[in-house]
Amino acid sequence: MDQDMVVLARVRLLSANRRVVRGVEGLWIYRLLTQVEPEVYGSKLAYVLVEESGSPLVRELPERRLALLDEAVEVAQALSPANPYREMVLARALTARARTLP
Repeated sequence: MDQDMVVLARVRLLSANRRVVRGVEGLWIYRLLTQVEPEVYGSKLAYVLVEESGSPLVRELPERRLALLDEAVEVAQALSPANPYREMVLARALTARARTLP
């Protein structure tokens, strides 16, 4: 793991001054930081993945949308059952995933 990238992600997260960083930047930040601290950042990654799957550009790309939702489910399932956000983000990801099925 490149520690400089981790520091950069943390700086961007802190400088965003928002509860959750969304969009492509949020995906980059949370994907990286989830590798370092999955229980801290995994729920936010799953949340942003589901949110991004509903963006207008992604909705027109069914394979991309499905990949984002599959990643969200995987990340949420990997959280500890003791994580207070696990059930909420997992249910949200599974619901969004079920809506994409034909």
